[in-house]
Amino acid sequence: MSEVKSHISLKAQGNNFSEPDYQLELLHNAGLTPFRENLERSGLQSFATTGLDVFQVNVGKMCNQVCKHCHVDAGPDRKEIMTKETMLQVLNAISKSTCKTVDLTGGAPEMNPDFRWFVESLSILGCKIMVRSNLTILLANPKYHDLPEFFAKHKVEVISSLPYYSAGKTDAQRGEGVFGKSIEALKMLNEVGYGQENSGLTINLVYNPSGAFLPPDQNALERDFKDRLSRQYGIVFNNLFAITNLPISRYLSYLVASDNYNAYMEKLVNAFNPVAASNAMCRSMISVSWDGFLYDCDFNQMLDLKIASAKQHISDFDPTEFSGRNIIVSQHCYGCTAGAGSSCGGTTA
Repeated sequence: MSEVKSHISLKAQGNNFSEPDYQLELLHNAGLTPFRENLERSGLQSFATTGLDVFQVNVGKMCNQVCKHCHVDAGPDRKEIMTKETMLQVLNAISKSTCKTVDLTGGAPEMNPDFRWFVESLSILGCKIMVRSNLTILLANPKYHDLPEFFAKHKVEVISSLPYYSAGKTDAQRGEGVFGKSIEALKMLNEVGYGQENSGLTINLVYNPSGAFLPPDQNALERDFKDRLSRQYGIVFNNLFAITNLPISRYLSYLVASDNYNAYMEKLVNAFNPVAASNAMCRSMISVSWDGFLYDCDFNQMLDLKIASAKQHISDFDPTEFSGRNIIVSQHCYGCTAGAGSSCGGTTA
């Protein structure tokens, strides 16, 4: 196993944990109950999609941060970027579908050179647009400083990572100085109306644990975050999403290096919740990779587990092909179905 360096991606290091096959083998060899068995015991033998509510589009793996928990293994050295040609194929697919909610992610999606054009094009289609921002990108370069105004103009829902309301835990997970920059970025978003009552501009925060444990109660966390951020910094936001760290890529590497892997996996398996499984986000979304391939979710995308269909690229998208398809599952799926459940929109049970 290669030595893990914190400032560059696992892929750039040639680290085993950047390889999907290596990760899947490790997950399968943990000696735990297969995820499919728990589904069947819960009466979910036919684990299939129920519709299509969200197109989640990964527009590239480039990022200005190298976070310790990142399942994408994003970073400044990642050059995988969605082209305008692929974006056009996404727009064409959306126009064929009744689904008009688009969730843009990365990396830092704002770093894609065609990001603004893509948002404008989605806006013309009448889409509800969500952008998953790491916040610090707004301060990374002057060319990003006007993004709050751009987001507001197009009524973009901003979903922002903030592991905690203090510098210590946030910086330990996301890098030195990240908390201070995140606070400054949140103030910029508040100034243009985000989080303000009756503004119509939504900003949601995302919490994920800094260690090998499940998130605490989402509602209690939201109250704590709102109280602390308001009192100390005058910051307001709409909702907080508590997301479980999935054993993929850098977080999987951390679990193994810290001798927490077996205990964490057992914790996930023992906390399997059939209600969370039945409401899993993969049942109503499609995930599009930077190069246009299709997956049941962003996590499957990172493990290169493409959808169960002969048509696996966005250029071949046909809405009738994607309704009721069987979902590809593996051991990492315990992360979304443990306890109160976890999705890109927070808890599911």
